[in-house]
Amino acid sequence: QLDPENTGFIGVETFASLVHSHELPLDPAKLDMLVALAQGNDEGQVCYQELVDLISSKRSSSFKRAIANGQRALPRDVLLDETGLGIYKRFVRYVAYEILPCEMDRRWYFYQHRTCPPPVFMAAVTLTQIIVFLCYGARLNKWVLQTYHPEYMKSPLVYHPGHRARAWRFLTYMFMHVGLEQLGFNALLQLMIGVPLEMVHGILRISFLYLAGVLAGSLTVSITDMRAPLVGGSGGVYALCSAHLANVVMVSQGTR
Repeated sequence: QLDPENTGFIGVETFASLVHSHELPLDPAKLDMLVALAQGNDEGQVCYQELVDLISSKRSSSFKRAIANGQRALPRDVLLDETGLGIYKRFVRYVAYEILPCEMDRRWYFYQHRTCPPPVFMAAVTLTQIIVFLCYGARLNKWVLQTYHPEYMKSPLVYHPGHRARAWRFLTYMFMHVGLEQLGFNALLQLMIGVPLEMVHGILRISFLYLAGVLAGSLTVSITDMRAPLVGGSGGVYALCSAHLANVVMVSQGTR
């Protein structure tokens, strides 16, 4: 009735009166986002498909494009002004502001975030690296500069350009570390940068990014130094840092 020409759009004033007159039980946060979307287009209209996607918690490609420009004003205060949050929700809010470039995207993530699936990839990699280091440290009775120990270099995990035929070594060297300093530095960055990235972008993207950085490290050593052994997850850490830098640039542009 409100859209006789079947365009899929109605005016935002008409939609607001419909909500108030029928007392529709809409989530206030979702309603705010829908109104902000309507205010962002030239005609000031509400799109029916955006309404359906928003209510069903589905993000269509058009909705993603709509929130990507970050130019529209929000009808409510920014997410940072929310009070009375628990520790976990404060951490989710921190992740949203650390990774996402615009307030609309941050609010969507904050209200739609679910703990399933949890960010297990970076935690599992870091835990495995610690366990492997402790095992070799106890076995060799050496906790620094382990690569100088002959038995350490015989490990099937260490990468060496001379062992290129053993393809698994291109990746497994990320579980080996020279000493406590290298392990501690990599583990700290993986948890501080990798976990927030994984919470936002998901396990598939971040695992691919991390493993691509590890593979790039072994391939680079194969070209630059044919005699050098390679250990440590620094290649993956550099990939995470690069991804985080890209997010920082996007956040700085989105807040201007």
